[in-house]
Amino acid sequence: MNSGSNLFLSRRGFLAVTAGTALSLPMRPTRASAIDERTLRAAPGQAQLTRPDRPPTPTWAYNDTVPGPVLRLRQGQPVRITVENGLTEDTTVHWHGIRLANAMDGVPGLTQPPIAPAASFVYEFTPPDAGTFWYHPHADSLVQLGRGLAGALIVEEAEPVAFDRDLIWMLQDWRLAADGRIAGGFGSAMDAAMSGRVGNLVTVNGTAPADQSVRAGERIRLRLANAALARMMALRFEGHRPVILAIDGQPCDPHEPEHGRLVLAPAMRVDIALDMQGKPGGRYQVVDDFYDGLAYTLAALAYDKAPPLRVHPLDLPTALPRNPLPEPDLDSALRQEIVLQGGMMGGGKLAGVGGMMGMSGMMGMNMKGVTMPGMNGTPAWAINGVSMTGDGHAGMAPQFTLRRGVTCHLTIRNETAWWHPMHVHGFSLLLLSRNGAPVPHRQWQDTVLLAPKDTVECAFVADNPGDWMLHCHVADHQMAGLMTVFRVT
Repeated sequence: MNSGSNLFLSRRGFLAVTAGTALSLPMRPTRASAIDERTLRAAPGQAQLTRPDRPPTPTWAYNDTVPGPVLRLRQGQPVRITVENGLTEDTTVHWHGIRLANAMDGVPGLTQPPIAPAASFVYEFTPPDAGTFWYHPHADSLVQLGRGLAGALIVEEAEPVAFDRDLIWMLQDWRLAADGRIAGGFGSAMDAAMSGRVGNLVTVNGTAPADQSVRAGERIRLRLANAALARMMALRFEGHRPVILAIDGQPCDPHEPEHGRLVLAPAMRVDIALDMQGKPGGRYQVVDDFYDGLAYTLAALAYDKAPPLRVHPLDLPTALPRNPLPEPDLDSALRQEIVLQGGMMGGGKLAGVGGMMGMSGMMGMNMKGVTMPGMNGTPAWAINGVSMTGDGHAGMAPQFTLRRGVTCHLTIRNETAWWHPMHVHGFSLLLLSRNGAPVPHRQWQDTVLLAPKDTVECAFVADNPGDWMLHCHVADHQMAGLMTVFRVT
């Protein structure tokens, strides 16, 4: 979670944002071991993203809601989810962070045929891990995710965990035009080669700004999920001390975030324990200040006037029960390294891409005739000198191959000038070190954020056979080449 690097970026022309609200979701009762049947339908819809007096925004949605319905599953209980495609283009669903069979991973061409318009596909898996996960398309990802197709997936622990309330905040970032419609320009060369498509509106659970109602003395489990295309977030809870319990669905040693800021890159999730120690009737802001000079209020904790729920504060939060992740054997590990290359101000290290220059130079030029990374379908990024563009397809050559059961010691080195949340499909990675310093708190993640010039070492056991995607979860970066595949045989 901690980057060991400066978390601020200079002003790059990002737009100021507005805030969102929160939704309380009740715990689903324990069910029998029978298969849990669900249906999701992806189709055009509408959402009231802005003020109630403004027209709704045309979106794409699962089951007519933005974000899609929260899927609360049970650890170890089989689930069967039928996905129906009501769009006019192919789609799939990727169950982000779930360790499942390769055929259920949702990468078109690589693990399954895409779901054609008016067709359906049945996903079946048994979630081995409890925690906070999410689901989203892995076909035309930039557009489909950017138009609203995303939802939270919560796998409840086999034994209940004691909290007064369990909340999910699904964070989405939208680029809206003046008329409130989603702006065009998906896949622009500027977005592809720099920070990605950062929007001008942030919502929480798809709603316009509103307070989160709380009561003094209660303890909340707050699940935070960043479903944005590109926006990084760093949240401060005014007057409160959140304790991190899990990252990317995997429990860690409970700890307070470094400098009090919860850093969430696209695709990351963080579970926190939040003790309501404010005054009855008080309001406390939750601020996102990741981008230098562009801080805004994401939400507010609004206390009712009732007396505190408890006379005495609770003891410090205890650790969540660990999931059954195989422990890496570092002594016998096979070492692999991937190097992230390219992008604007990337030093020209991406073969075949011209026009690598600083942003100030780009902004001052007439762009006519200039080949810019990501323009006209050219790749803007590479991993180990190879660019794989798009969402995935059949015949993708693996970057490396692992025998089933071997421990992989993976080094990820960011040679670029940009931030990259690197997501691995099918596995969770045990973080070992960042820039040579040990990573504390026994953190397992499926999405590892690398600041410019960061080097992260991590490890995992290759116990899940198949061809698995490894890519940046800034959607523009993935589509423009920052993607690779590894194979487990």
